Amino acid sequence: MASSRYVLLGLAPARAEWFRNVAHWSNAGILPAEFIKCLSVEEVAARLAGGRPFSALLVDSAAADLDRDFIEVARAAGCAVVVVDDPRRGRDWLALGAVAALPTQFDRKELLDALEAHVSQISRADRSASLDDAPVEHAWRSPLVAVTGPGGTGASTTAVALAQGLVADVRCGGSVVLADFRHRAELAMLHDARDMVPGVQELVEACRSGRPTSEEVRALTFAVNERGYHLLLGIRRPHEWPSIRPRAFSAALDSLRTSFRCVVADVGPDVEGEEDAGSVDVEERNTMSRQTLGAADAVFVVGTAGMKGAHASAAVIASLARFGVPPDRIVPVVNRAPRAGGRRSEIRQCLEELVPERVAASMPAPVFVPERHVDDAFRDGVRLPDPIVGPLAAACRPVLDGPPAPVEPLRPRLVRPGLVGRWAPELEAR
Repeated sequence: MASSRYVLLGLAPARAEWFRNVAHWSNAGILPAEFIKCLSVEEVAARLAGGRPFSALLVDSAAADLDRDFIEVARAAGCAVVVVDDPRRGRDWLALGAVAALPTQFDRKELLDALEAHVSQISRADRSASLDDAPVEHAWRSPLVAVTGPGGTGASTTAVALAQGLVADVRCGGSVVLADFRHRAELAMLHDARDMVPGVQELVEACRSGRPTSEEVRALTFAVNERGYHLLLGIRRPHEWPSIRPRAFSAALDSLRTSFRCVVADVGPDVEGEEDAGSVDVEERNTMSRQTLGAADAVFVVGTAGMKGAHASAAVIASLARFGVPPDRIVPVVNRAPRAGGRRSEIRQCLEELVPERVAASMPAPVFVPERHVDDAFRDGVRLPDPIVGPLAAACRPVLDGPPAPVEPLRPRLVRPGLVGRWAPELEAR
């Protein structure tokens, strides 16, 4: 029978006492483990990408980039994460995905107890380390409504009107947040926000290394008293999108859904990912749109009347359907719609002909929003006209009546051949 032992990666400053102790226990044979020291995050990433199985990664809390995304990278490679930290700091590393936390002065027994409780030994014949699936939280989450559309169609105005309309719904209890998740965030301008901080960047940063309470999440928003909702400002400059890390943004979106009774998100329509564009950077740039649109209970696609407006709306609807948004959750909105019933019927028929047949069969009827001058309302900071707000709130009622969209667990992803190395068991023979 092949012998088994723990295969451990370690990441810490070179002078960390526990780092030297674990290496000594391993070399002396008093710890059934092979310990591999790493002095940088890049070295850890390279070893995890090599295909060799590891039982756990022991990482010092002082290591750079120790957050949800770093822990998720290790988990995705089948390697559990054990954080070494001073317990007096009070950081909840388990909430970020670590399987255990050890004090900085841990002894050999404490380490063995943690390893035996949470990770498995690796046989020299094993091909990969086994790691139990992370438990999926089933906490209550409020409805999430996304508003998107091509530029210049009035999508941001529609998001404001929808948030204002939902405040009056008893099911929302007046607890509605309007979140700006666009790269070129404009809700700050529409609300005459003199302070650009805090916003989505601060919320994401708070979720990188912790789990903020509902009170802390609400403190990062601004109360729009005239319309009754709260506002989460967007990124301050388009080029700052790299600060929105995927795993941290997922936690930030989740924190909004557990802190408010309804979330209305103004997002861009771009959902291209690595599979579409062959670039991880493109996928990460579209993190806010992809995650929000993928999790939304309803997606309002805003377009305008006319040939170009219908064509642009149909292109966005088709893109969302290919991305995986169920057609029955895609609600077309025709902004600045004509009054005549015949013209509206033509627009409806045009949309049905332009989108794929399977999408048109399940897609709700378009919502027609009449032309109204809203510049004065934004300039004066008052409520938007009811003829704009009413149709949008009515179209959203089925979403509030039904259960929230299920939160899907993380699933394996296909990887193109050649992108991942391999580990050969025979290389371990001694």
